[in-house]
Amino acid sequence: MVDLNCDDGLKSYRREMLECFDNAGFVLSEKNACTTNLEKCASETNTNGRMANLGVSQTELVGPRGDSGRKLPQYIAALAATLGALAAGTMLGWSSPVVFKITQPNNTDYNFDISETEGSWIGSVINLGAAAICFPIGLVMDAIGRKKTMLFLILPFTLGWLLITFGTSVGMLIGGRLITGIAGGAFCVTAPAYTSEIAQDSIRGTLGSYFQLMITVGILFAYAVGSYTSVFLFNILCTLIPIVFGIVFFFMPESPKFLVVKNRNDEAREALIKLRGTNYDVDYELDSLKLSAEEAQNNPVSFVSAITKKTSIKAIIICYALMIFQQLSGINAVIFNTSSIFAAAGATIPAAIATIIIGVIQVIATFVSSLVVDKLGRRILLLFSALVMCLCSTALGVFFFLQSTHGENSDIVQSLFWLPLLSLSLFIIAFSLGFGPIPWMMAGDLCNIDIKAFVGSTAGTLNWLLSFTVTSTFLALNTAIGSGQVFWMFAGIMLIGFVFIFFVIPETKGKSLQEIQVMLGATPQDRNVEDKK
Repeated sequence: MVDLNCDDGLKSYRREMLECFDNAGFVLSEKNACTTNLEKCASETNTNGRMANLGVSQTELVGPRGDSGRKLPQYIAALAATLGALAAGTMLGWSSPVVFKITQPNNTDYNFDISETEGSWIGSVINLGAAAICFPIGLVMDAIGRKKTMLFLILPFTLGWLLITFGTSVGMLIGGRLITGIAGGAFCVTAPAYTSEIAQDSIRGTLGSYFQLMITVGILFAYAVGSYTSVFLFNILCTLIPIVFGIVFFFMPESPKFLVVKNRNDEAREALIKLRGTNYDVDYELDSLKLSAEEAQNNPVSFVSAITKKTSIKAIIICYALMIFQQLSGINAVIFNTSSIFAAAGATIPAAIATIIIGVIQVIATFVSSLVVDKLGRRILLLFSALVMCLCSTALGVFFFLQSTHGENSDIVQSLFWLPLLSLSLFIIAFSLGFGPIPWMMAGDLCNIDIKAFVGSTAGTLNWLLSFTVTSTFLALNTAIGSGQVFWMFAGIMLIGFVFIFFVIPETKGKSLQEIQVMLGATPQDRNVEDKK
């Protein structure tokens, strides 16, 4: 039972109130008892006049706290952070317009010849760089902070693009792509962690989806600009993006949660004021963060113990599974078949225009996801995404199977000319609404800060390794079993994903970290309160 000491000052009073009214910390009977104590204390302080000295009313202290505070500074900070994702998007989209150009026999963009095999390595080596950095970058951002880590990444990003721009050999191009892959992969861990920690619960999903939104904007930029400019000019523009990010992000605050963990409470207070505004009850949120940090310090657990808790294991399973389903959803297969799908639909659109159209669809759908993710929730969007992608992959499989069996000019194939284009468009929309943005934000939603960096970084490593595997083996798999069968395989994986989401993944929309931990299997009594007697 909490024994509220009325002779303590404002700090202690707030502390007790925080403990009593933690949604995940007490059963109902304890809350009622605590309320009684607070009312008793308020009565006593009103009698002797000391409530005035506290500077707040009983209603203010024990009344419910809404999700007030200014949202605009949080949107600005999140967008500034995800300018790094824009740079990563240009890195991902670069190979589509450029590799085809530089592997042509009459290539004049570089003063050396590049074979198709070398071009394939230049395009795919970024996945290896990204996979290699994801785990160590988690340790770095826990040591020096989210903001400093992201600002530091400007150096490898710029160096990589300079090697690509002024390369004099295939080795320099591969080295430049590897380095940009390292920087891009690091942003895929740091940016989602930062946005999840600066956001209030009501907009955490929206800000988290900005990461994938800016990735798709970067890819669209690469498709559009790279297709219609020289390789040299395109490379220069890509080099400038991380520099612009550094200039903008330099003025953004550090994560308040990180600052509190490092016992830099004054800086955390300033960061909260910048993010929430001066009219927001900063002390309330700061006290809550400090309470969580103090509990972790007073009840230290080893990393192994933290990572093997029931709630941690479930969070890890969810985060890893979503990354697996994302990369095995067939998104790469759909992108690789874009030109053939447009051709099958009878469209005489050049390949460059077709990829730009796909890029536009991705951006629009991801933007819509950012608007609705905190209204509809993560779970419903993932279920919708998995179901629609399963149906679209099945339809694409049917079309390509019929095409290989009966021939491109057969009546049955010609009568279904509309099917692949419709399936492609719906697949891209469904992916961008759910499986595109949401897996990257789930580590921030589900994990305590003591394991967040580890889970986010290892999930990122898994994602990039799967991306490299799928990209490098797709053509061989396509040849071995046929296009139709490959799409049916992806449809089966998405069906399994739908079942997994339905039975395993909780809804985290608008929930605090403590509430989410209870949903993952923790009991309210697991939250230790030092003053509980």
